[in-house]
Amino acid sequence: MSRPNSTREHYQTYVWFLEAAEKGNPYAQFNLGLLYKKGECVERDYGSAFKWLREAALQGIAYAQNHLGSLYYNGRGVEQDDAEAAHWFRKAAEQGDPSAQQNLGQMFRRGRGVEQNDELAFAWFYRAAEQGVPSAQALLGECYLQGLGVPANTALALAWLRKAAVQGERSAQHNLGLMYKYGQGVDASDVLATGWFRHAAEQGSPCAQRMMGLAYLEGGGVRA
Repeated sequence: MSRPNSTREHYQTYVWFLEAAEKGNPYAQFNLGLLYKKGECVERDYGSAFKWLREAALQGIAYAQNHLGSLYYNGRGVEQDDAEAAHWFRKAAEQGDPSAQQNLGQMFRRGRGVEQNDELAFAWFYRAAEQGVPSAQALLGECYLQGLGVPANTALALAWLRKAAVQGERSAQHNLGLMYKYGQGVDASDVLATGWFRHAAEQGSPCAQRMMGLAYLEGGGVRA
């Protein structure tokens, strides 16, 4: 049995989403907006992505609210506006969307669209991290490591960074390597440090790549 033509499949996907979206279905509006945003099944068009994601966001779809926030944040399909980005991230975050919770945390951490507040940044990172988002777990680990919005705690920093690192989050792998290199909350180990630097470096982390270069130069944790 032959498979349907993939181009036709893509067209039909678009057609059905469009028909439902034009009838006001918020989930179809979200799906259609995402197709335009990612350039899947149709040519990428941020203006159309904004239009349909906004329609879905106004009907309370958290995923759409988060994606709409990202369009405002990056100025794609609409004029860049940090305040609007933060507004939509908050809408989605309050509904429990973990990506939006992390995004809102970053807005508070950087003071973009909201007043800078490390405590609120930490609180939103924590919510996202508890839902299993590796990048949020890495950010939470950084907060504990640096004492941002919470008293510094190397044990908790290590726990959250390790949780993110084993899931492949490169910034966590790099920070975990630093903790082993300098003995922060753990016994110093060049071998373990270099192991984590290598994982991050292989994913393209410039900082970790530099640490690998130094490890080879100094012979720390690697064989010359």
